[in-house]
Amino acid sequence: MAHYAFLDKNNIVTEVITGVDETELIEGLHPEIWYENFRGQTCKRTSYNTTAGVHMNNGVPFRKNYAGIGDFYDKEWDAFRTAQLYSSWKLNYETFCWEPPVPKPEDGVDYAWRWGEINKEWIKVTILTK
Repeated sequence: MAHYAFLDKNNIVTEVITGVDETELIEGLHPEIWYENFRGQTCKRTSYNTTAGVHMNNGVPFRKNYAGIGDFYDKEWDAFRTAQLYSSWKLNYETFCWEPPVPKPEDGVDYAWRWGEINKEWIKVTILTK
């Protein structure tokens, strides 16, 4: 079993499916090619076990990140990444993840942090508990 991402003309992921194992051929074709021909839409395999350029099971990382709907596929780097949420964040090309200009502090027991783009700082948010 493998996962495949379908891309629109701008290389944005429109759908992710579970398909045949990447080592199986379909009618003599590699699954990416077969799915692409069948759907008339670019298809790229994506690894459920790969995040930030690391394979969770100590395997070989594949395309930097597992693709999600709305993510972007970069042909030059053969990698998936999310959309840039904040203009101040920069793309780390090793992980293909967006990083803030200031590292996020550790969350606490009764608080977490959210990014404030206006002042480019982390803002402490109290977590309400029962």
